[in-house]
Amino acid sequence: MKNIAVIGAGTMGNGIAHVFAQSGYQVSLIDVSETAIEKALATISKNLSRMVAKEKISEAQKETTLNNIKTYTSISDGVKDVQLVVEAATENIDLKLKIFKNLDEVAASDVILATNTSSISITKIASVTNRPDKVIGMHFMNPVPIMKLVEIIRGYSTSDEVTKLIMDLSKNLGKVPVEVNDYPGFVANRILMPMINEAIYTLYEGVAGVEEIDTVMKLGMAHPMGPLQLADFIGLDVCLAILEVLHDGFGNPKYAPCPLLVNMVTAGKKGVKTGEGFYSWTHGTKELHVSDNFKK
Repeated sequence: MKNIAVIGAGTMGNGIAHVFAQSGYQVSLIDVSETAIEKALATISKNLSRMVAKEKISEAQKETTLNNIKTYTSISDGVKDVQLVVEAATENIDLKLKIFKNLDEVAASDVILATNTSSISITKIASVTNRPDKVIGMHFMNPVPIMKLVEIIRGYSTSDEVTKLIMDLSKNLGKVPVEVNDYPGFVANRILMPMINEAIYTLYEGVAGVEEIDTVMKLGMAHPMGPLQLADFIGLDVCLAILEVLHDGFGNPKYAPCPLLVNMVTAGKKGVKTGEGFYSWTHGTKELHVSDNFKK
């Protein structure tokens, strides 16, 4: 397995392409937007330059990594001669089903189809293909080049052979794969999202302010980042989407999204990506202060 296709050139997609290319794989990076592809390549180059500056890789290794990536705006062109496709498009069930149905038609029958979904059912995604045994979840953590964990999610029909192959492949990338079964939210988000939601409820009910809540979790529980800042970093729309998957999947009211979260997403306050969430963000993560909406 040497030729990999990555669908989606956003934050997760460019990170996944980066780690595969740096590990010596030939990567086809696919996105319908030329602008997104250009931005992705610039991000990968910038991140590699940072590694060169820290003497983690050489300039020659940076150039080799970049040369290992080819870009496409067509899925059918991008998946020719690949052995694995990793889909990293927006966390939207309808979009993912459409992509996988298309992939099943244009990719060779022995190609493994993986999804980077953080919460959507692998079994449901596999159901629109004629190869459910070859559909699997590869949930990378953000930022992909730095974070070691990959959740490897087995759908109902995913074969043992495919699971072992993807577990071994993840280790070849320098990652630590953890095998989990296909239930809403898997492990990471089933535990993380209710915590974030509870932090939002704590703010919503006036128990404490944004900085106070985050400080308690950072200093009291040794979290590197408070849950409200983390929610901004993930994207409040993504948090809401995952909570809705949990709520719909389990039918348990404990997963119901906080009304404050729903209102913020409706108002377009989605965190870092829009410049404002619980914090106001300037230049990404470089400067931040509590949003005016939450100042006492």
